[in-house]
Amino acid sequence: MGKQMTEMLKGTLEGLVLAILAVNSAYGYEITARLREQGFADIAEGTVYALLVRVEQRGLVDVEKVPSEKGPPRKVYSLNARGAEYLDDFWRTWSFLSDRLAQLRNEGK
Repeated sequence: MGKQMTEMLKGTLEGLVLAILAVNSAYGYEITARLREQGFADIAEGTVYALLVRVEQRGLVDVEKVPSEKGPPRKVYSLNARGAEYLDDFWRTWSFLSDRLAQLRNEGK
């Protein structure tokens, strides 16, 4: 991933993770795998885990410890009502930015 992509992703990764959790509850590795399936191959698990700690501290997700067949219990994250509101705001902001960027791009042609 190029430097520009990495910088842009920093501002959107939280929204992407919350969007994944809006579909299904998941633990950290599952979220990372889903991001990679979507083409974000260079995202490190550590980045996702650090982000999950932040969204948990901000009260955007609920966490349940689920027994694991291999090792310690897993933390399964699910989007809660506060997180859903935050995600709605993220999508509104994304739409605004996307529309403005498309407008600027078209003006330059």
